[in-house]
Parts: sequence; structure tokens; C-alpha cells
Amino acid sequence: MVDYHASNNQSSTGHMEQENDWDRDLLLDPAWEKQQRKTFTAWCNSHLRKSGTQIENIEEDFRDGLKLMLLLEVIAGERLPKPERGKMRVHKINNVNKALDFIASKGVKLVSIGAEEIVDGNAKMTLGMIWTIILRFAIQDISVEETSAKEGLLLWCQRKTAPYKNVNVQNFHMSWKDGLAFNALIHRHRPDLIDYDSLRKDDPVTNLNNAFEVAEKHLDIPKMLDAEDIVGTLRPDEKAIMTYVSCFYHAFSGAQKAETAANRICKVLAVNQENEQMMEDYEKLASELLEWIRRTIPWLENRTQEKTVNDMQAKQEDFRDYRCVHKPPKVQEKCQLEISFNTLQTKLRLSNRPAFMPSEGRMVSDINGAWHTLEGAEKGYEEWILSEIRRLERLEHLAEKFHQKAAIHESWTDGKEAMLTQKDYETSTLSEVKALLRKHEAFESDLAAHQDRVEQIAAIAQELNELDYYDSASVNARCQKICDQWDTLGAFTHGRKESLERTEKQLESIDELYLEYAKRAAPFNNWMEGAMEDLQDMFIVHNIEEIQGLITAHEQFKSTLAEANKEREAIQAIQAEVQKIAQSNGIKLSGANPYTTITPKSIDSKWEKAMDMVPLRDTALQGELNKQNSNDSLRAKFATQANTVGAYIKAKMEEIGRISIEMNGTLEDQLTSLKEYQKTIMSYMPEINTLEGYHQLIQEALIFDNQYTSYTMEHLRVGWEQLLTTIARTINEVENQILTRDAKGISQEQLYEYRASFNHFDKDHSGALMAEEFKACLISLGYDVENDKQGESEFARIMSIVDPNGSGAVTFQAFIDFMSRETTDTDTADQVIASFKILAADKTFITAEELRRELPPDQAEYCIARMAPYVGADAVPGALDYMSFSTALYGESDL
Repeated sequence: MVDYHASNNQSSTGHMEQENDWDRDLLLDPAWEKQQRKTFTAWCNSHLRKSGTQIENIEEDFRDGLKLMLLLEVIAGERLPKPERGKMRVHKINNVNKALDFIASKGVKLVSIGAEEIVDGNAKMTLGMIWTIILRFAIQDISVEETSAKEGLLLWCQRKTAPYKNVNVQNFHMSWKDGLAFNALIHRHRPDLIDYDSLRKDDPVTNLNNAFEVAEKHLDIPKMLDAEDIVGTLRPDEKAIMTYVSCFYHAFSGAQKAETAANRICKVLAVNQENEQMMEDYEKLASELLEWIRRTIPWLENRTQEKTVNDMQAKQEDFRDYRCVHKPPKVQEKCQLEISFNTLQTKLRLSNRPAFMPSEGRMVSDINGAWHTLEGAEKGYEEWILSEIRRLERLEHLAEKFHQKAAIHESWTDGKEAMLTQKDYETSTLSEVKALLRKHEAFESDLAAHQDRVEQIAAIAQELNELDYYDSASVNARCQKICDQWDTLGAFTHGRKESLERTEKQLESIDELYLEYAKRAAPFNNWMEGAMEDLQDMFIVHNIEEIQGLITAHEQFKSTLAEANKEREAIQAIQAEVQKIAQSNGIKLSGANPYTTITPKSIDSKWEKAMDMVPLRDTALQGELNKQNSNDSLRAKFATQANTVGAYIKAKMEEIGRISIEMNGTLEDQLTSLKEYQKTIMSYMPEINTLEGYHQLIQEALIFDNQYTSYTMEHLRVGWEQLLTTIARTINEVENQILTRDAKGISQEQLYEYRASFNHFDKDHSGALMAEEFKACLISLGYDVENDKQGESEFARIMSIVDPNGSGAVTFQAFIDFMSRETTDTDTADQVIASFKILAADKTFITAEELRRELPPDQAEYCIARMAPYVGADAVPGALDYMSFSTALYGESDL
């Protein structure tokens, strides 16, 4: 028996199985032997006719070995040893042995068959030998999409007949019984020979005969099968069908080459179309992101001042909404844009295309620069808002204080001009004049006491002007009016004093008790007014220490009340003494104390008011203390959460740095682990949101400092964004390594070796090798880059590949790209040109009709739209230049 061996060796078990299958085929269905005999005879005659020889009985005609040797010379195209022409059995055996030796020399192992069986006319052995020849010379070399021999032939049939209805080729027996598959093969390559739509599945004999006759008449394929035998057999013989179908394959082999060329072009064009789409998507997303940044920065740089704290807090709320709602999606878009750019560059390198250069101003570095400007504007805007709130808060406090002091002063000065300009002393008695003089001296004391208040009013007005208070005009007008009135009062006071002193010599001294009362009552009254003013004074503090300082001052004030009350009682005692003397001496008092308008009743009234204000002041200060304690608690909560989040971000940043260096397992495992790690990181987002909540409460409480932590919300936001971006970049690096591995055919073991070598020389774990580290790595991998002239030249060449920008550092991705380029092969412009040349039937140009016939519609139109007209001497109308188009695909010319 025969065992067929070609490019892939079978095991000894395979030999026996094939031999047993052959025996079983012939024993189970004699009809198969008949089909094989007819098919093999016709196949042999189709080759022997070139030499003018034919056979009729396959066993008898091959017994002497002469026609067998002639058949092998024809199909192999080689000369065999000279045959022996004798009629003796030994001569025949020698001839058959020469033929069998020649078959064996072509890689075919013959098992259980010898020249004696062939010379004796053994039909089974003879048919087996012919089948071996057919397999070796007609079927073995068939190759379709990385499959060969029988599988390749079956795949070729399936590809060619796939578009036809009622045809489903799954084998070389039942799939051909109705004859439609044979007609489909012919129609696919020569549609002018067969009207396929007129064939009926229920008429197999007509279908078979039609295909056999057309093949014999127009394709020079002899009729090797009998329609009735095929239809009448439960299962047609597989070897007979394969033999006949192989003739169709060889007849249409030219078309097969064109299809292969078309497939190559389709593959190249598909890559180019996908890359162009990714470029368009990048440009669109980059433009939108830059436009958003361009619109946002002027808003952040706007420093239009508001008039009130509430207006500025509304701006602060808008900024918080921008930070928490509008900006996060843009952070994600920026990260995705960088990932898309890196993926596109990797795909371009893997497909041997030139690197993608975005439009001017849309590079990743341009976007990063714009983003940096945006973040700088954010920081400046937030700082400005906080400073404006402080300024406005201070202004509102000062304005309220100014108007309060001004109102008190204006109330005091009301009527003073009229009093100072009256001429009452001209008709007064001596005692009345003396009284008027003493009264005037008391007024001067009062006037001097109010000097401080006037100076305070002027100082507050000056500060409001310096802080750019929005209502400075009205403040200045009121302050000027008070100052002018004060100057007038001073002049009137001086004039009245001179008038009283001129008449003092003529008057007697006024009762000393009245005078003493007036002198003591005036400063005490002024003290009470000052005390009430202080008790009503507004305050603003930012921490516990400040409020405690106010509480201490208030306690000190309360400690003086006992002494002040004694002074009040002493003053009241003077008035009581006046009444006592008058009553004792029968003196009828003419009216109020002539030296002062301050009555005992007014002193008591003001004293009671001041005493009522003390507990109110206690309550206000205690409330503010409680507020500051609450603020301090809020600081502590924020600090605790901030310290936890800050430590978490720092730890995770260090951890992802170690993971990117120490990752093990397959790239898919690494990618899965990294994505799971990314999910773990994202699960921490509630902690960030909790911290944002504390931060919002702190801002609403107008807390501007925190001694419990060095972290700020701005710092932690930037750290969190960097952590998310780092893990996304690490995932993208592994995805690009998978793309590189799959596109370049690099094994997992090679990637491990490259990673181990890279990590060994990356001493500082920076993820990049400096020039000397990279040179040491290359030497360890067997590259001749030693420190001699030739080695330095080779190293400079390699560095220009892995570090085209001259940064002095080599990333792992650049290292992988270089190693994969050194060890694998890629499509080239010359290969694509050769493929187009096959489609163009060796012409130096191609037509739109040929492209539409050989390529899918979308890719055919893609080529037609981009190919330049061909201008050679042999050009025809509509000729297209496929050579310049092919070089443009690889960046060697302009598309």
C-alpha cells in the first residue's frame, strides 16, 4: 500500500490508517473503484496526450513501466533514467522500480507496495500508486490562506462557491452530487460559459453533464467522471472528486493569484482607512477640548469686583460647580485623547506607516500646555475669590462701624452750634455768667473727649478708600461734613469762652458742688457712652484665639464696673448734697445744674442701659466662641480625611510604579490585573467625595486656614487626577504591547526576555534607559556596539531609531518596537506594488474597471478616488498610477 508524505510528515499510525482507509473504500463500495479507474485514467491521459500517448486499461498499460515513467516525466518536467525496452519480467520490474524510486525522491513514502504488484497488474496497488502521484503532483502544492493540500483545495472551493445559492461545499463527496458546485466553480471564473440561474437542484444529471461538457470544451479539462455513476452512488468517491476538482484549481490558478493580490491590497487599505478615521477622531476631540479651554480661561481670568460678600459667594458657588461638574468630563477627555494618540502611533509603527503629526496647535504637548494654563488660571481665580471675600467682609464691617460712630457723633453735635452762638450771658446775672462759664468749660472737656471719635471716623473713612469701597463717595461726603462741622464747633467754642471770660470778673463764684458735679459727670457720662459703644461694637474673628482675646477684654471691662458704680454713686451723692444744702438753707433752686446738661436721671438711665448690654455682649461672645469651636472641629474632620486620602494617593502612586516594573504573567493577565486594580482605585472615589463635602462646609464657614494638615483640596485634586491618569497610561502601555506582539508575531517568552533585560538595566526604575544603560542592554542581547568606530556607528544608528527626538532616554515601548522590527517582517510598498501589478495583468497602470472587479466596492472606490492618473507612454484613457499610490501609503511620497 502507499503512504503519501509531503511537506508535513505523518506518524506511522497515520500510514496504517491511510492504508486501511484505502482498502475499506474499495471493499465497501465497488462503484468507487469504477469511478477511480475512470477518473485516474482520464487524468493520466490528460497529461500523456502531450507526448502523443494514451492508456485504456490502467493496470495493463502500466505493467511494463514505460508509460508510467513517461507520465512522471510529463507531470514532473524532469528526465528519468533510461528505461529498459526488453519484454522480460525483470526488465518490467526494473522500469517500475525506477518510477517508484523517482516518486520516493519527491518526498513520498511508499509502504506495502512493490514493483512486482504493478507488473502483476494488481488493480488495487496500481490505483493506490496513481492516487499517490495525483496527491503529490496535483494537490500537495495547493495553498490557500495558510492551509494546503486537501484542506487548501476544500477552502478554495468554499471561497469560490460561497455566493451561490443551493451550494454548500463541506467535503469531496456529497457536496458535489447535485452538480451545482461544479457549475458554480466554472461560473465564478467564466460567467460567460454557464447560465447558472437556469440550473435546477432537482436535475443533478443535467447539471453534471453540463459542467463536464463545458469544462472539456472550453477549459481543456477532460471528462473524468460519469454523471450517472455519481448520481447512482449513495456516496461518490472522494478521491475521484478531488482529482477532478484539482484540475479546475490549476485551470484557474491565475485567477487565484489575482485574488491573493486583491486580499493583500484590501488588508493594506483597511489598515489605512482605520488609521485615517482615528486621525480624524483625534483632530475633532483635540479641537473641541482646546476650544473648551479657550472659552474657559477668560472666565477664570475675569476679575470684575462685586459690591457685597453675597455676590462674591455666588461666584464661588459657580466656580465650585465648574470644578465638580464641568471639569471632570474634560479631564477624562484629555486622558482619552492621550491614549488614542499613543494607540494610533503604535498602530502606524506596526503597519510601517509614517508617524501621525496632528494639525498645528493640536499636539499632545500643545493640549498639555493649554491644560497647564487652565489650571494656573483656576488657582489664581480661586485665590482671588477668597481674597475678595475677605476684603468685602472687612469693608462691610468697617462701613457699618463708620456709620455707627458717625451717627453717634452727629447725634452729639446736634444743636451744639446754636448753643455756642447764643448771647444768653449778656442779660445774665453774675452767678448765671459764672455758671455759663463753668458750663462752657465742661463742654470743652466733652469736646476734647469727642476728638478721638472724630479721628476714628476719619481713619475708618481713609481705610475704606484704600480698600476701594464701592460707596466711598457717600462715606467721604459724610466724613467731610463731620470734619467741617468739627472745625466750626472748635472756632465757636473758642469765641464763646473769650466772651464768658470777659464777664467772669463781674460775677461771683458759682456753687462748687454744681461745678464738681459737672466736672465729674461729664467724663463719667462720656465713659458710659464709650462703654455702650464698645458693648454694641461688631466683631469678626477667624479662630478661637481671637474670640478668646475679645472675651478676656470683656471680662476685664466687667471687673471695672464695681469701681465705675462707686463713681456713679459719688456723682449722685454730689447732686444729693446740693439738694440737702438747698433744703437745709431754704434755697430755692432755679432749675437744672447751670454747669452741665447731664442729669442724675440720664446717668442712671445710661447706667441701666449699659448694664443691660453686658449680658447681651456675654451671649454674643459665647455664641461666637461656640461657632469657632465648631469651625475648629470642622478643620479637624477635614484634616483627618485629607491626611488619609493624601497617604492613600501617595501609596497608590508608589504601588503603580512598582506594578509597572514587576508585572508577571501573560500580557492579557497583566491587562486584566491592571483593570481590576483600576476598579479598586475607582472604588475609593466615595472617600474623595466625602473630602469634597468637608471642603465645601469649610468654605461656606469662611475658614481660611487649617493648622491640622499640610494638604489642601487643590493639592489632593491634582494628586487624584495624576493617579487616575497614571493607571490609564499603564493600561494603555500593556495594550500597545499586545498590539505589538500580535502584529509582529512576537512570542510571550520573547516579551518576557525583553522586559527582563530592560528592567535589569533600568537601575533607577524610571521606566526608561539612558544611552549608556541602553548600550549595555544591547550588548547583553548580542549586538556589536562596543566602544570602537564600527560599534559607535551602529549604536548611533539604533539610537536614531529608538530616540528620534534626541532626548537621551529610551522608553520600553520604543525598545519593544525596535526589537520587533529587528526580528519580524512587515508589508512594504514594493509588496503592495507587486500585488497591484498582478491585478493589472503585468501592466504599469491599472483601470477603475479592474479595481472594481478585483476589490470590494468600498476599497475599490477608495483607491480610485486617491490614485493619480497614469502619464506613461503606454497610458490608455482612465489609466491610474498604482505605483505612486502604493509608495504614498508608506510615507515615501505624497498621497
